[in-house]
Order: sequence, then structure tokens, then C-alpha cells
Amino acid sequence: MASSATAKYDWILAITTIAFVFSAFGNGANDVANAYATSVAARTLTMIQVGPLAIITEFVGAVALGARVTSTIKNGIIDINRFEGHPGALMLVMCCAEVGSATWLMLATHWGMPVSTTQTIVGAIVGAGFASRTDAKWGWESGSVSQVAASWAIAPLIAAAFSAIIFGTVKYLVLERKDPFKNAMRVIPFYFALTGAILALFIVVEAPTAPSLEEFGAGKACGIVLGVFFGCLILCYVCFVPFFKRKLIMKDPRVRIWHVVLGPKLLNENTHLFWPGKGNEYVTNYYADAYGKVRAGGAQDDNNTTKEPAQDDSISKVGNGSSSGSAKQSNDGVLPSDPEKPRFEETSEAPAQLSRKKPEPYERWILPVKHLSWANPKKWWNYTKFAFLQGVTRDVITHDNDLLRAIHSKAKRYDVRVEHLWTYCQVVSAMMMSIAHGSNDVANAAGPWSAVYQTFRAGEVATKSGTPIFMLIVAGFLLGLGFWFYGYHIVRALGNKITQMSPTRGFSVELGAAVTVLLASRLGLPVSTTQCLTGSAVGVALMNYDLGAVNWRQIVFIFSGWVLTLPVAGFISGFFCLMALNTPHF
Repeated sequence: MASSATAKYDWILAITTIAFVFSAFGNGANDVANAYATSVAARTLTMIQVGPLAIITEFVGAVALGARVTSTIKNGIIDINRFEGHPGALMLVMCCAEVGSATWLMLATHWGMPVSTTQTIVGAIVGAGFASRTDAKWGWESGSVSQVAASWAIAPLIAAAFSAIIFGTVKYLVLERKDPFKNAMRVIPFYFALTGAILALFIVVEAPTAPSLEEFGAGKACGIVLGVFFGCLILCYVCFVPFFKRKLIMKDPRVRIWHVVLGPKLLNENTHLFWPGKGNEYVTNYYADAYGKVRAGGAQDDNNTTKEPAQDDSISKVGNGSSSGSAKQSNDGVLPSDPEKPRFEETSEAPAQLSRKKPEPYERWILPVKHLSWANPKKWWNYTKFAFLQGVTRDVITHDNDLLRAIHSKAKRYDVRVEHLWTYCQVVSAMMMSIAHGSNDVANAAGPWSAVYQTFRAGEVATKSGTPIFMLIVAGFLLGLGFWFYGYHIVRALGNKITQMSPTRGFSVELGAAVTVLLASRLGLPVSTTQCLTGSAVGVALMNYDLGAVNWRQIVFIFSGWVLTLPVAGFISGFFCLMALNTPHF
């Protein structure tokens, strides 16, 4: 029930609520894509798989872990004391900030510009604060603009370092070794366990029941983390290792992820597989584009450089060995592997001469029924599918660009069987990144709306109380929907447009960025997931030891978006706020 002091400002609450919907939607479209862009670029997940997964993980992150940073956005950017006795003014300022944030996010997403949603809302609040002659907190104190700005510079560097270290371990323990597949089979259980343990650690320290690690208890936290580590290790040896051997050594194209429950039974050739998969490919060519061609990247190794002969790009019942040139694979103690090596088709053939394996949404649904009358139900059905599925059925992997093909050629191409082993870790790290995003960036949309709503109900300035759970629920859901309908713009702008992605690289990018974001969330710093992901991608790309492996033009384009975000969002919100505060009235 609204207070009599603020009941007349219900129109401000209504506008703020509408702006919040667009802000959360734009946040999801622009920032959720960061979490899954490398998974899609590496062909570990498809857009149609990521869509519902993003809705779930963003919802979990926002609802379970998002309240702490939301408080920083509400209270820490401008001096709230300026509005004591003037609750309507605070509502108006926060409303204009929400409108400015939503406007810039939707424009930037439409242009395919990955911007910082954190910078957007901070800039919008500061701009509206200036218009209302409110001081911003510039000093080095908790939640101040200075600390937030420092996190923008520091977070990408920390994320780049984390990701480079993670990929470096994979590269030198597995990818650059003489027999990478054999080494991969040995160490993959430990990467499974490590990824699960890190996920458990941050869920433990970020859970609402544990406001601080000290209160929760370091001993209990260590016990949980170690328990998850060894539990994942045992699970991997019992279930996943037999699954990998059946799929990658015995080359059974029918095996799917749900068959892991069969465990050691998978090693028996006559094992009945429930719901077997279809097709002849037993492993995906993670370097192929939408035309099914490998256009860039030489398969080479520091120890033994080779160039593999051209052949049909599909990997069906053909052996897939090391990119290092090792023709003989170890049986790893259980089953002999096929001695043949993977062969990929490298081509510079013009895209116009090739046909895509899957048509784009417009070609798939609209063109076949364009000639039909609107009285025909098939036309309505196809247009409905286009409206609801066009965002998750577009090709966001292929870039028909000579510059990008040259950049991708600087990155080494590794054994696709080894890459496949890391797809499962990559999915977990992507989910971890998405949960981290939901926990950190839900504040960007829900913070101002929460301040307006609470002030409206209390009749006085009220920003200290906790964010209502229903706001976090709505925000988490809208974050996922934003990705579903509009996120393809940003997925296309990231991933392979920065450097050549693969599952091992994507895993390192996502895990390094997730660790950085969750650490920042723990400290109450609303860092930018865009900047963390971009820094991580550059860090992994530089592990090729070649500056040409990074698309610096794209980095400059992304950086220009970061530079524009603060002043543009501030100008939009400040302009609306100034106009509203000085509007003539009777």
C-alpha cells in the first residue's frame, strides 16, 4: 500500500517499471551473451541449447546470489542524503536512470556493441544525479564511483591472467605434449573435479545463508569444497571415463551424454544403449563453420609441425588423432585406439559457392510461406516460429571475412577428440559464468526499480532495506529472455570475432572470467562481465604467443563502446531528469 506522501507519484513507479523491463531485457541481450558466447563459438553448445539454459542459470544467480550487489547500486553511487524529505525527487532520479540505462542498452545491443551494463547503470545514475545537483561518491570508499571505476580497469587484467594460466596448464599438460589424447584422458577427471570444486566454493561463499565466509566458517567451506572435488573425481572415473572411451576410442556415434549413467557397462560392445543417437559423427569438428568447412588455423605443434591432407570435413568413422603428428595412439590401459589421424578440409572457397548446412531463420520459415495467403494457418504457424525462435536459430559462428580467417590461422588447431573432452567442463564453466552474471548484474536493472518501489511504499527515502525477492525473480527471468530473443547480436560480436575459439580455449575464458566476477561480487564490486570476458579472451589468445591471433579491430570497437557508455548513458538520463525537474506546471 502506497503512502499518502508518494501516492501521487504512482506514474513515476509505472514508468520505472516499464523501463526496468527494457533494462533487464537489454541487460540479458547484451551481457548474458558474454557467458555463453565462447561455448557457442566453439560449437560446444548451440544457441537453441543455450536459450533455456541461460534462463535457468541467470534466474538462479539473480535470485540466490544477487542481493548484495543490488544494495551497492541503490546506495553507493550518489549521495542519497540529498533526497531526505523529498522522496518524489529520489523516485524521479532513479526513474530517469532506469530509462537512460534501458535506452543505451537496447541501442548498443542493436548495433552489436558489447558494452558494460554496469557502466551503463552507474553512468545513468551519476548523470541523473548531476541533473538533480546531487553529489556522486568519488572518494575511495565502499561502493563509490572510484572503486567501481577501478574495478573496470583491474577486472579485465585479472581475468586475462586467470584465463591465461588455466589455458596454459591445458596447453602444456595436454595439447602440446607428444601424445595429447593419452594425456588428456589422464588429466580430464582432475579438471572435472577442479571445475566442480570452484563452482561449489563460490556457491558456498555467495549463498544468502552465508553473508560472510568468516560467519559460515572456513572449515565447513573447505570440507564442502574438498567433498565436491573428490566426489566429482570419483564420478568422472566411474561414469565419464568409460563414456569417453566408448565415444572417442570405440567410436560409437550412437552414444549421447545421458548414457554416462551406464558407467563401466559402456566398455562392453554389446551393451544396450537406450535412446541411441542418430548420425555417423562420433565427434564434432569444432573448427568447422556453418558451411562445414575448416577455413583457418594450421594443425601444428611445437615439437612436430604437420599439415594434414584435405578430406571431407565430417568426422564419422574416421580416426581422429593428434594435431602434433603422432600417428599411433596409446590404448590408455583399456582399449586400443584407431591409429588414423583426423583430416580436415581447409578451403578459401568463396562462401557464395557453398551452401549452409542449416538455413537462416528467414530462409527456413518465412520464404517457404511468403506466397501463401494470411488465411492459411501454415503461414501463421511459420511466422510464429520465426518470432519466437529467430533469436536462437541464427548462425553466430561463421564470419566470412578475410581478416578473421588470417587471424584464426595464427591459432593452433588441436585434436578434436581432446577438444571434445573439455566440452563438458566448458558447459559447467559457462553455467558458472552465467550464475556469476546473474548474481552481479541483476543489480544493474533491479537496483533503481527497487529504490523507487520501496520509497513509493514507505513515503520517505528508503534504499537501505533489502531488495524484494519478487524483483530478483522477475529480473532473473527477463535476463534470460533478453538473451533468447536478442542476444545473438552480441554472441556474434564476441567469440570467434575476437580470436579462434575451441572448447579448451572457451573453458579457460569462461572459468577465468567467472572466478573474477564472483570474486568481485563477493567484495560487493559491480564489475563488468563484458570486460572480464573480453580480457579473458585476449589472455587466452595471447597464449598463442602471436599478437596477430587477436582481432585488435574488434577489441578497439568493444573498447569504444566502453568509452561511450558512461557519458552517453549519463547524458540520456541527465537530459530526461533535467527536463522533468524543470517542466512548467500549474
